[in-house]
Parts: sequence; C-alpha cells; structure tokens
Amino acid sequence: MKIFKIEENDAAQRLDKFLKKLLPNSSLSLIYKINRKNKVKVNWKRQDNEYKIQTWDEIKIFLNDDEFEILTIKKEERKQEKSDNFLDKKDIIYEDWDLLIINKNPGTIVHPGDFKTNEISLIQLVHDYLWNKLNSLTFKPSLIHRIDKETSGIIMIAKTKPALDFMLKQLQDNKIEKYYLAVCVWTLPEKTWTIKDKIFRIKDAKSENKIKIDNKLWDKAITHYKVIKENIHEKYLLLECKLETGRMHQIRIHLSHIGHPVIWDNTYWNKWENSFLKRNFGVSRQFLHSYKVSFIHPTKRVRLTFEAKLKPDMESFLGSI
Repeated sequence: MKIFKIEENDAAQRLDKFLKKLLPNSSLSLIYKINRKNKVKVNWKRQDNEYKIQTWDEIKIFLNDDEFEILTIKKEERKQEKSDNFLDKKDIIYEDWDLLIINKNPGTIVHPGDFKTNEISLIQLVHDYLWNKLNSLTFKPSLIHRIDKETSGIIMIAKTKPALDFMLKQLQDNKIEKYYLAVCVWTLPEKTWTIKDKIFRIKDAKSENKIKIDNKLWDKAITHYKVIKENIHEKYLLLECKLETGRMHQIRIHLSHIGHPVIWDNTYWNKWENSFLKRNFGVSRQFLHSYKVSFIHPTKRVRLTFEAKLKPDMESFLGSI
C-alpha cells in the first residue's frame, strides 16, 4: 500500500487525472479498474473518478511494490545535448514562491514539444534548477506563455498550480501587458499606430509559415506600435510593440503585412536582406525582444512590472537608444 498526502499543488483535480499523472505507465482503463476494485481510497472511502481531490486529502493505493514500480517507472528519456545544460542565474529577472521570470537567450526553444529536436529546452533547464525546491506529486513548473526560438526576452514560469491557474486566467482575459522591441526595415509614416488585421493559422500546418492574414476566418489580433528610434544604419528603425492579443507570430506577421518586417525573419522576410545584414553587421537571428511585462501577482494581488535587458547582439546593433 502507498499513502499520499495531497498538498496545494496537487489539489483541485479529478481523481482519475491525478492517478494518471501519478501512474504514468497506466492506461485510463486500468486506473478505472483499480478504482472499481476498491484499490484506491480517499480518506478511507472509495470515491468516483470525477471526485475533485482536496488539500490534505489522504489517498491510499493498494498496490504492491512491484505493481507500483511497473506503473511509475520512468520511460527512457530521449537523448539530449549536454552543452550549457543549466539555467544561468544572471538571466533570472525575478523569483519568488509563485513565479520565475527569465530573460531568455535567442536560439533556445521554450518547450521540447514545440520542435522535433534533441535540444535542451528552457522549461527543462527550469525543472533542473527547481528540482529540489518544490513539493508536488504531479505538478511541474509550467510555462505561462511562449515566445519563438529566435526571440529573446521575458518568459514567465509558474512554480505552483494555483499561480499557473491565476496567470493563465489573466492571459486569457488579456490582462497581462506584454511589450516587445522589434527592429524593422524602412521608415513608417505613422509614429504610433494600431494594426488590427486578423490572423489565420491553417489547421494541422507542418510549417510555421502557414499563418496568414485573413480578416474573415479568424479572431481578432491587435498590435499597437510606437516608433522609438529611426535611421539606424540609415534604413532600419526600432519599434515598441504592445500586444493586446497573443496570436502565434502576431508581431512578425503584422509588421510584415504592413511592409515593415522584423529583420532576419526567415519566414516573413527575404533571404537577400538577411545575407546583407549578416555580412555587414553580423546579424544572425530575428531582432525581436520581449522586453517588458506587467501583471497582477497571483498571491500578492498587486500589479508588478518587469523589464529585460537587450541581449548583446541586438544591443550592439542598436547602439545607444
């Protein structure tokens, strides 16, 4: 028999969902069978699979050691690159019991599910960094939002389940203010503007450029921009972009649609210009940086604002702002 005390990070989920996470090698049908045969007790009572477990519940699972090991043994993880396999503390902008805010480096994927790759992801580095600091049977620190691999800047991670739920609700309600800095080509006639073209993502797209402007088929996508600096190396400019919505590639496709794409954007810009930038300025990634975020803290219930410094490549290209 195994006994588990439920704490806040594992509470408020269905019993069957909890058991599936706790016994990852088990099928749902097996979990239902175990429960049906009275091998699962919550506070010494049998509960339905839909039962929402509560903080301080005591769950007993009547399996022997061999059965439990078979259902919980970790499957062999895919091989991963070992270089730089740590979270650099200088990239941590803020950390408390609820949240971790990081200034992500360009070239780092945020989640392994985003790409078919063996690269180490940011969330894996976070799990390694926090592995002995949290107490949960089923919850792992989770991304609140995502940014592209080549985009640098702020990424927010929830360290507890209540914090994740609170922050995702803010994100859904567009109450998290997100600001980006983007280096674009050509001069804009309007120094401040709002782009409202809707974005459509083709279902089951296998390539990231299957994202189109389509004002009939998709929900709204709103980007506010403000010109910060012009005539950078005579033909580029720096924009501050504030997202009112958070569609995939929203800033990149919106700016490309109005004829002012982010430089070195291989999807929405041309390779000739990218080659010129690499030869003359050493640019080798899209210059888009998530530089500021503002939100209500999940437990302090006050609005906090954080900024992320530019990465050296983008800072060098821009000079003094």
